[in-house]
Amino acid sequence: MRPHTTPWYLVLSSYWFASSFKWFLILLVLLPARVAELVPEAERATRLGFLFALGAAMALIGPPLWGYLSDRVGRRMPFLALGAVLTAAALVWMAYAPSYFQLVLAYLLLQIADDMATGPYSALIPDLAARRERGVASGWLGVLQVSGQVAAGTTGFLLAHLQAQFLVVALLNLLAAALTLHYIREVPLRPQRRGLFQSLVAPWRSADFRWVWLTRFLVMLAQYGVQTYLQYYLADVVRSFQAFGRVLATEAFQAVALLGLLISVGAALAAVPAGRISDQKGRKPLIYLAGVGLALLMLPLWLLPRFDVLLGLSLFFGLLYGAYLAVDWALVADVLPNPEAHATDMGLWQTSIVLPQVLAGALGGVLDGLNQQSAGLGYMVLFLLAAVCFVLGTLLVRQIRSVR
Repeated sequence: MRPHTTPWYLVLSSYWFASSFKWFLILLVLLPARVAELVPEAERATRLGFLFALGAAMALIGPPLWGYLSDRVGRRMPFLALGAVLTAAALVWMAYAPSYFQLVLAYLLLQIADDMATGPYSALIPDLAARRERGVASGWLGVLQVSGQVAAGTTGFLLAHLQAQFLVVALLNLLAAALTLHYIREVPLRPQRRGLFQSLVAPWRSADFRWVWLTRFLVMLAQYGVQTYLQYYLADVVRSFQAFGRVLATEAFQAVALLGLLISVGAALAAVPAGRISDQKGRKPLIYLAGVGLALLMLPLWLLPRFDVLLGLSLFFGLLYGAYLAVDWALVADVLPNPEAHATDMGLWQTSIVLPQVLAGALGGVLDGLNQQSAGLGYMVLFLLAAVCFVLGTLLVRQIRSVR
């Protein structure tokens, strides 16, 4: 397969398709549903929040550690292969875990295995794509990520059997890894000789890397804060899932999958055009537009808790989020300080996605407490917090000096 063609970009990002498919269903549908099966109703948000926080705390360590080990050996693909197999095993365990304790153990294994695969894998775009092509590469990555969410939303909506959904996720994960390993030829790199501590500290000396990390952290905190508890918001506040005179879903987990599907469709439509525009006009203007738009959408989400309104909001959210996602990877690839440490640096950058999951998980107890004081109060506070984070994560991009 000829490099830097559309088919090559699609294969290069195929494991992100599988990863996006996996985490969409796990975080939005499967894990909340399994927790609800295994714990009392009054404890579900707290137990789910604890599970997210614990797993995400493990994931803070994984990406930079596995990225560092990948840089030390100068290879990416062996880590992808082993991580993919262990990921599939963890998913099967999660599907049939008979207790909350076993579900916790299986979820931790999933986090470790996923970090083993995606930490080194995330370095392939900065490894293989030139700076002038990174917007396009990032755009196709965004398309594959949101297409994975579209496929996951369709699966979650149509396939009501939870264990079957887990098995589909595991199989797709293995197929995408096999496709990447077969067609993408990595370039063996000179092994990184710096020690672990030095490697983990080095990128933080770059002010631009610090700002890229912080802005991504704030946007992801807003996203995960809403996403983690959206299924419970639908069950507790929206309750009726009707639109256009028809009942579109009978269960909250089906309704949230449908909303996620619309978000993903919008994001898929926006990603590649946004990536191409960012190569030509710069990264920052698109981030400003997307971030402010996402913040504004939090207001009607809070004030109009109707399913028909949420359907329209989901599509607009997807368009804006797709534009942000397309530029995001190109932005960080542009500011990485050391070409010989891409996997370590990308692993550290990925903690800006994981740490918000820790904090979002910690919100579970607060959410339950506020909702007990006044029905829906916790969700109102959650949406306002998300709007503030979207705004800050957008405006602070102006501090990045080496990228326009």
